[in-house]
Amino acid sequence: MQVVSIHPAKTGAPLPRPIMFSSAPAGFPSPAEDHLDRDLDLSAHLIRRPAATFFVRVTGHSMTGAGINDGALLVVDRSEEARDGRVVVAVVDGGHTVKRLRRHAGRCWLEAANPAYTDITDLDCDAHVWGVVTFAINAF
Repeated sequence: MQVVSIHPAKTGAPLPRPIMFSSAPAGFPSPAEDHLDRDLDLSAHLIRRPAATFFVRVTGHSMTGAGINDGALLVVDRSEEARDGRVVVAVVDGGHTVKRLRRHAGRCWLEAANPAYTDITDLDCDAHVWGVVTFAINAF
């Protein structure tokens, strides 16, 4: 999955929008739960550290198994710790890519979340990881 654009997260005036009090069931809708609770500011919800946060637009299908679709907009926090199992943006061969970080027995590699794609192996992850993906926003 390739990164096609990177944009700094700019926060300005809050933009609160109503949020439903209850979760939206994926099965039968419940008519008893159709009221709103309070406002939600997406910037405040998605961005914990504005100075370290970027939006990244991606293309490709290597991370569909992780819920990241072609054309998704990712929220990336460069101050988050890149631990084993986290989805990261990494710099490989001069380009940005999105993969799941794996660390084991002193080795580090980037794992695709789609079996049709190969992993990127034998990396120095401290040198290659650019940031940690904290949210993915997909279009339908």
